[in-house]
Amino acid sequence: MSSESSTAAGSGSAEAAPSEKPVMVVAIDESEHSYYALRWTLQHFFTNAQHVPPHFSLVLVHAKPSAASAIGFGGPGGAEILTFVESDLKKIAARVVEKAKQICIAGSVNDVVVEVVDGDARVVLCDTVEKHQASMLVLGSHGYGTIKSVSDYCAHHAHCTVMIVKKPKTQN
Repeated sequence: MSSESSTAAGSGSAEAAPSEKPVMVVAIDESEHSYYALRWTLQHFFTNAQHVPPHFSLVLVHAKPSAASAIGFGGPGGAEILTFVESDLKKIAARVVEKAKQICIAGSVNDVVVEVVDGDARVVLCDTVEKHQASMLVLGSHGYGTIKSVSDYCAHHAHCTVMIVKKPKTQN
């Protein structure tokens, strides 16, 4: 597993600075559900009209799947395909991180650690909770059901409170 970290402003070290505040980890991916959960979290936990510092330190994490797991096959010509898929996955991760940083900046939240970690999202999120000794993990709900659900897995395996933010259905 590899990991890259930065702050919302784009500079920072690989490890979060020690903090007296509890840590909140927010999972980010390319889905609108993920961005909705991030906006909701910023609005409810980090934006304060009275200019009181937030109660939590914020860590955003994007789990980047491996190229092999993304395409699910090998064989003749596989190496060339894996190279292209890996390049695309890196571009997707960069877009996800950039959009998440912009959402944070728009919400006037600049003290953020952002990590991109290679691996299965379920494992990456639970490992990130452990690494940062997080008090809370926030996930957007994709509505895939419990068989494929990252949120279901994390609710049962993460050693912290897990909050699943569901995007309201739009009414026509």
